[in-house]
Amino acid sequence: MTEPLTAREYRDLLSDALRDAAEADTRRPTAHTLFMPDSHRTALYVDNTVVQGGRGVGKTFWYRSLLDGDLRGFAADEYRIARLRRLNVAPGHGADPKIDCYPSHLVLRNLVEEGAPPYEIWYTVLLTALGQAELKDLPEWRDKVAWVRANASTAQRTIEQADQQAREANTVHLLVFDALEHLHGDREQADRLVAGILQLALQMRIGTRNIRFKVFIRPDMFDGAKHHFPDASKLSGNAARLEWSQTDLYGLLFHCLGNGEGEPSARFRRLIGGWEDDAGGLRYVPPMALRNDERAQMDLFEQIADPFMGANFRKGRPYTWLPNHLMDGREQVSPRSFLHALFEAAEATRFERPSHDRALHHQAIRKGVQSASEIRVYEVSEDTPWVSLAIEPLNGCQVPIEEPKVIGIWKDRDLSAALRADSAQYAQADGPEYVRTGPRHPDDLPRLVEELIDLGVMRRRRDLRLDLPDVYRIAFRVGRRGGVPMSAG
Repeated sequence: MTEPLTAREYRDLLSDALRDAAEADTRRPTAHTLFMPDSHRTALYVDNTVVQGGRGVGKTFWYRSLLDGDLRGFAADEYRIARLRRLNVAPGHGADPKIDCYPSHLVLRNLVEEGAPPYEIWYTVLLTALGQAELKDLPEWRDKVAWVRANASTAQRTIEQADQQAREANTVHLLVFDALEHLHGDREQADRLVAGILQLALQMRIGTRNIRFKVFIRPDMFDGAKHHFPDASKLSGNAARLEWSQTDLYGLLFHCLGNGEGEPSARFRRLIGGWEDDAGGLRYVPPMALRNDERAQMDLFEQIADPFMGANFRKGRPYTWLPNHLMDGREQVSPRSFLHALFEAAEATRFERPSHDRALHHQAIRKGVQSASEIRVYEVSEDTPWVSLAIEPLNGCQVPIEEPKVIGIWKDRDLSAALRADSAQYAQADGPEYVRTGPRHPDDLPRLVEELIDLGVMRRRRDLRLDLPDVYRIAFRVGRRGGVPMSAG
């Protein structure tokens, strides 16, 4: 019989398994890290073109997984989608520089400034992925786009032939897109570029049988593209969303603990039992109860963490308290924030309460949420720096807060001028690392509120007052009576 892990051993296992949780975008997915929530199954349907999700929910993870034949095979088996094994997958855009597959940020900006229509740019990317012979001899994307424009009939025949050959081979050409928030520094141009992708994706979906696109995109960017390509709404019917339920999050946690390196992970698996060896020791699948059963998850988690967030049940149970305090305004939790909070909680318990009888002390869990809030704000500031400009003036206020008061504070700080200056700075920067998207309506402050709500940074209560979820509120130092403190105590 396997001896239960001690509090210290659980603490070490948490630290080792979750150490790199905040670096998900820079780590390549592997068999060990491939966790597949049931709710993500529809995102991998080949005919589901649009996959929506906020920062940190898995868009880049699935984009890279689809580009990896072995990981596609695991997904085909676990999700029972045999078609995933019959794909030819190519990148259409992503965070990784691949100049032979798609234009870099700077090249893309130059193409737009030279007047290349977004549709033609992405049509050229598609033809490149399909192996258009003439394009291989043209190193510059400017020349590639010009060739496609001058040889429309030849380009169309390439599409038809590739579709026919794929049909005969029973395969599908799949072009995948990610990191669309980094397409262009000007929000209007970014929306047009996304609209071009969606226009071509819809044309392939309607006009071919075996050429498909899969576009991983933030919901606000999908909505913005509809202003430039109204038919994008035709892709909404089969759009998927990457969302994480409470049981998904804890299923991911237990997957990480059981797929760590070394004897502690092996002991954890033996202690729980029912794990499936999916790849000769490369990947272990948790038993169904640890993936989907709230009661089973709670029972195990309360062996790891304190049963309450204070002296008794009135302070809440960590199992529900933690995800509730990491939700954004759309009631979604980033798995990255969740795992990071748990890692920080393990470290805080180790250094401040090393003899505690649980791996996670409830005060350490609070500190983990504070740290996750800082990470979340850093992430949203990376993608959308204007969010920080809009929320920082509320420093020292308390939420819920009336909307007219927020707008009054913004007017006093001349927020619109600051947003215009910020957008100009990013639009003029030559480095691709500075490519960001600004608000669509910097001079319309009520509409700015709506953009923040769409991003999940704000939410509107039933009494119409504005609120900030704890995951943003804490790091921005906005108060709430009875809320999680803004700094560790």
